[in-house]
Amino acid sequence: MSRTRVLRGLWTAPLALFALLVQSLATAGTVYAVPAERQAAAAALYVAPGVAPGGNGTAEQPFATIDQAQQPAHRLSVDSDVVVYLAGGTYRLSKPLTFGSGDSGQNGHTITYQAVSGQQPVVSGAQQMSGWQVHDQRGKIGSVHVGTGVNTRQLYVNGEEAPRAAIQVPRSGFTFTRTGLTVTDSSFDYLAGLSHQTHMEVESLNSFTDRYAPVQSISGTTITMQQPAWNNNSWGYDTINAPFAGGTMYLENNYAFLKQAGQWYLDSSTGDLYYRAQPGQNPNSLDIELPRLQSLLGISGSYGSPATGLAFTGIRFTGTSWLGPSGSDGYADQQSGAHITGACAMPANWLSTCKSGCPQFEAARNHWAQMPAAVQVSAATGITFSGNTFSELGQAGLGMGNDGVATASGTGLGAGGVTITGNTFTDIAGSGIQVGGIQPDAHHPGNPQMTDQNIVISDNRVSEVGTDYRETAGILSTYVTNVTITHNQCDHLPYDGLDIGWGWGINDPGGSQDYVNRGTYNYQPVYSTPTTLKNNTVSHNLVFDTKKAMFDGGSIYSLSASPGSVISDNYMYGNNHTTALYLDEGSRYLNVVQDAGNWALTNAGANNHTDDSTFSGNVLVSGSNWPQGAAGDPAGRRPGVGRR
Repeated sequence: MSRTRVLRGLWTAPLALFALLVQSLATAGTVYAVPAERQAAAAALYVAPGVAPGGNGTAEQPFATIDQAQQPAHRLSVDSDVVVYLAGGTYRLSKPLTFGSGDSGQNGHTITYQAVSGQQPVVSGAQQMSGWQVHDQRGKIGSVHVGTGVNTRQLYVNGEEAPRAAIQVPRSGFTFTRTGLTVTDSSFDYLAGLSHQTHMEVESLNSFTDRYAPVQSISGTTITMQQPAWNNNSWGYDTINAPFAGGTMYLENNYAFLKQAGQWYLDSSTGDLYYRAQPGQNPNSLDIELPRLQSLLGISGSYGSPATGLAFTGIRFTGTSWLGPSGSDGYADQQSGAHITGACAMPANWLSTCKSGCPQFEAARNHWAQMPAAVQVSAATGITFSGNTFSELGQAGLGMGNDGVATASGTGLGAGGVTITGNTFTDIAGSGIQVGGIQPDAHHPGNPQMTDQNIVISDNRVSEVGTDYRETAGILSTYVTNVTITHNQCDHLPYDGLDIGWGWGINDPGGSQDYVNRGTYNYQPVYSTPTTLKNNTVSHNLVFDTKKAMFDGGSIYSLSASPGSVISDNYMYGNNHTTALYLDEGSRYLNVVQDAGNWALTNAGANNHTDDSTFSGNVLVSGSNWPQGAAGDPAGRRPGVGRR
């Protein structure tokens, strides 16, 4: 997948908050100029990276770190709104920022953390690498010692993700066994002689899954894989051993695979990082960032006392790596960032009988885990992200109301009254935005305060995400009530643009006969009440150049019943010979109006309740034959995209 930047000419949604930003320089000792009208409207605090510690948060003596402003801002919010002005520069975190109810706005007031006008504060979980030495002159490989015990799955060079050391291998060169792989192509006999075999991984890029499994050992022609990753990746649907389509395989993460310019390898046992430079490059002249944190920001209270009244504006969030797939669980991907962890009860002959589902596999569905996000929000209300940039992140970018297992706080769901507007998401390993959960409390919450609801996602640009976990959508919204996804642009993506819904109709009232037949209800109830998926709107979005890597899905993709929901006035093209609008299992009660694209697929069967949706005023587009209302404006944008 190309990592070429596509941000030139990027529109910027108008943001009223930016009119209130102060004008200043972010240097130590600088006096901030604050308009008198702003001083009257809100209390102000100031933070600048690199200043001497001991500041008091005034313009003359700003705080040196963001967390130093949290409690003073909370106290000031008793009487007024508070603006915490962040000067430009890099705020390198040693641990994630956390905001709970005790860091929130009080008495209905809001605390806004925002960039000083014209400056770019960067919140980073990465360490900048310097002091590179020549390791292999002929191979143009440099090395630097980072310390033993350091691990990462990503490395960022001059603001873009560099690929891990990897080689593509033919599936025909191996046979699949219950314990791993047998080498049948003698050109790979050298694998048994490689050191650090437990660092190695097998990746398989399939129809709608992108799976990673770590190696345990290699002896002769026998590759033994770590468990439970191998088992969990080898049963169910679109598996590592029996992909529905595609099935491109790679061997990754060993010094021997450092074959291409721009690749890197970290030997975590010795603490040495290796980078194969591009022709003419000197690593010491590059900005090479090694992620050290797995998340940057967590906003989470409790259901009875949620975090509230927080806003973040004009900040760049960058520099994380999610290490879950590096353990013995690997990444047993199921779809859209959902994956299996832990050992499962499997049939004795699972390798042959469960490569397209089996009853025991159905028992795992309610325990699938979500990919965590770099910025996480749960048990929170009145939260706003506007005008920020999320880039160079090793998992999902912004996670809103995800399951507890996907949050550092352990408290999931419960996100309400949230606005995500005018942000840019790019060069992210997973989805740009991930809203809602997938486990039972997400669709039938035991506590109504867990319901994710009243969320607006508007005027965002999501481009070139899903760089490592290529089955992840630009924007994913699962079990959510009253979400509005409008005026967003999603482009240059390996999988879907917008995914809405979850569950394949399994959890809808009365269930699904398909899943009766599969044995799902041997392990969970047939619900008689609706899920939390309802009253959602997907409108005026521009989605193009999707499915660059995957074979299944759609530019806009839907699952399960969503009463009161509307898909309208979206424009989709360039979906690489796949489907623009895909209404998959259980999709019903949708009103689809005036979409344009090359067109729709409904995965309807007699047993899966993909029905009861209405279609009107839709336009099938061939080539450049766009209808007048979708012909674009002089700036090259489709109507309604990037402006409100």
